[in-house]
Amino acid sequence: MCAERIAGGVRLAILAKAPVPGSVKTRLIPGCGAEEAARVHADLLRHTLAVACMALPTKQIALWTALEHEHPMFRELATQYGIARHAQAEGDLGERMRFALTPGPAMVIGSDCPVLTPELLNACAEALNHHDAVCLPAEDGGYALLGLNETHSSLFTGIDWGSERVMAQTRQRLDALDWRLACPATVWDVDRPEDLRRWRHASRSHSSKGRMG
Repeated sequence: MCAERIAGGVRLAILAKAPVPGSVKTRLIPGCGAEEAARVHADLLRHTLAVACMALPTKQIALWTALEHEHPMFRELATQYGIARHAQAEGDLGERMRFALTPGPAMVIGSDCPVLTPELLNACAEALNHHDAVCLPAEDGGYALLGLNETHSSLFTGIDWGSERVMAQTRQRLDALDWRLACPATVWDVDRPEDLRRWRHASRSHSSKGRMG
């Protein structure tokens, strides 16, 4: 079950696709195949749920699903952790994020950032006590987390989703709103073969240190 620590009542929405081979982690497929890419996606989702549930109370977490809402993995995870499960809204990524973030205060993440920690999620939730928005910029120019006390349409329309311009465009929109932004850390996610190698190397190093300890 999820930890029952208080984190300011901030909701956490986790956007996730069902691990359907050929439909997830498509940039990994040329190097490892569709089946392995889907397994990587599933492993990342399990990791994300475990981290989230060490950081926030059960009632503040929801899994927002896509591709196959009734996929067995979604049902398993919702039951295992005791969290809510909702189908993502129709529309592009911006519209799906906006829907999941309403009402605030709320944060939204994907399922492919292996360096998220409970401490970092809590730091983001706490930041919303003193800022209008919180982000975890990603090394590729996007972001891995967006948190808002209230939504505004300008943050979700006209953004070049999937490009290296996402974070810069979001900063511009926040500046135009005169909203205060906190960025507790810069992170990276698993999209490309080199990201997968980086994650596996980090996982092996962590396991080795754990055995030595």
